[in-house]
Amino acid sequence: MQVESRSVTTNQLGPHDGLSRRVSRALATPWRKPVAEHTRRAFEAAHAWLTAQDAPLVLDAGCGVGLSTRALARLHENHAVIGIDRSADRLSRNHGALPDNALLVRADLVDFWRLALEAGWRPRHHYLLYPNPYPKSTHLKMRWHGHPVFPHLLGLGGRLELRSNWRIYVEEFAQALQQATGTVAMVEPWVLAGHFLTPFERKYHASGQSLWRLQADLPHAPELIPDTLMEEP
Repeated sequence: MQVESRSVTTNQLGPHDGLSRRVSRALATPWRKPVAEHTRRAFEAAHAWLTAQDAPLVLDAGCGVGLSTRALARLHENHAVIGIDRSADRLSRNHGALPDNALLVRADLVDFWRLALEAGWRPRHHYLLYPNPYPKSTHLKMRWHGHPVFPHLLGLGGRLELRSNWRIYVEEFAQALQQATGTVAMVEPWVLAGHFLTPFERKYHASGQSLWRLQADLPHAPELIPDTLMEEP
């Protein structure tokens, strides 16, 4: 039996009025949250694996059960594909062997992105596939473009691709991206032809929901991160 997937329910009529303020704060205020030790250990293991692969990097941020990581490893067969998710339960589900060029990592994305930028990672492709929309207007700071980690995400550079079933999320991301980097990215309908990267993508498509996509080619830009030495006491 096919299960219908509910559309996003929100009290927003368009992009959040407070988005520009959130982005400005992230670009101006140094973020001193300590990195979780478990994520630091996971990153060190991933860094060693990536070094051994000696191939261009693809990041699958928030990979869930890892089906998207497997699909991206087949799509980018000459790349090293790393899927990151914080849920041990999702990552432990058996979906078959990983391709040799793929790795699944249990880590907090917020810390992993920061460590990756600090280590000089430069992904060739960076996928954000159907992130949790946090659709209530009070949850803006939990969306990636409203979060303090946003400059680190952008600073990694590469071809960034965001997909969502909530148009406002993609529109907000495009607005925040332009504010932070000057890059203009089009929000476009994403029409599938039977090739699904994630289980959510399959469900949303089967339920007749509209899907949306944004793509942007970004430079490696660690200078987006606020300089802690410049902060006033």
